Amino acid sequence: MCSNPIKILLVEDDELFRLGLLVRLQQDKGLEIIAEAEDGETAIELINQHLVDVVLLDVGLPGIGGIEACRLIKEQHPNIPVLILTSHSQKSLISRLIEVGAQGYCLKGISADKLVLALRSVAAGASWWDETATQEIRSSFKSHPSQSESENKAKSFNPLTQREQEILSLLAAGKTNQQIAEVLYITTGTVRVHVHAILQKLEVSDRQAAVTIALQKQLIKSDLIGNE
Repeated sequence: MCSNPIKILLVEDDELFRLGLLVRLQQDKGLEIIAEAEDGETAIELINQHLVDVVLLDVGLPGIGGIEACRLIKEQHPNIPVLILTSHSQKSLISRLIEVGAQGYCLKGISADKLVLALRSVAAGASWWDETATQEIRSSFKSHPSQSESENKAKSFNPLTQREQEILSLLAAGKTNQQIAEVLYITTGTVRVHVHAILQKLEVSDRQAAVTIALQKQLIKSDLIGNE
């Protein structure tokens, strides 16, 4: 629906690997590497100088490191999604990435096609996690107290992105994919990507079950339903 390419800030300290990514990604006309950085400090400077749609960020950066860089980027630019590149998939790393607001991560051996799909997904407001990360998200979600110890703590963990919450609220209101696409000015394909991510995160197989769980866990607001 949108003809403009997705503008990417590429942050990777390995020059040869960064060049390889640059060559692979620029083969897709829907993507544009708008700037490159070798460390987190430079990335933070560049994100303030360019119009960026997605940050593709290596976790193993020199200096402040990728996790801290992600935290600072999300703190200053909460609407810009960050997709992490990593050679590891430890649960401790996944937990930290969730905490600092990353929209997902890719292992460095990912195929070019999947990396492009991951970038398109996070640019559209969805998330991209492999099965190990998805299991960790589910575990964190299930272990989070359902009763309100405090209102702030209850709101502190929500596995759904803001766009996923919007789409789930519209699903709860009985909207079809086409109607959701029209309301949010996105394509039906993008809606399907979001719905798939929602079902995967909530570990359910259908939309109604996702809506039920989301309402029970207060992941979406019931007062939004039917107001569209």
